[in-house]
Amino acid sequence: MTTARLSATTSILSAVAAGALLVGCSGSVEVGTSTPKLSADKLATTVAEKLAATTNQPEPDITCPEDLTGKVDTTTRCTLTADDGSTLGVTVTVTSVDGDQIDFDIKADETTSPAPN
Repeated sequence: MTTARLSATTSILSAVAAGALLVGCSGSVEVGTSTPKLSADKLATTVAEKLAATTNQPEPDITCPEDLTGKVDTTTRCTLTADDGSTLGVTVTVTSVDGDQIDFDIKADETTSPAPN
């Protein structure tokens, strides 16, 4: 039973990685400040929504450790965590900024990291 769950989780993570890499994923958010910045929580929510839409899977558990500053080529790393604790890195890169609107691309890593023991 554990093997089946692990395989299903691995398949989901692989689908997210493949979907994000093949289809590409991007987001856009208006933030309403003089220096555009997207909070870590809002970024995590947006990344989860975009990955789910791209892969036709349920929204994954995404955490982002820092706010995203609205400056072209700024990057941050977020983490997708599966039910079994395995993780997949996700890079978010700002592609353009127009006033308060930050546009960004999302790219998932190709390999997962196993759950900590």
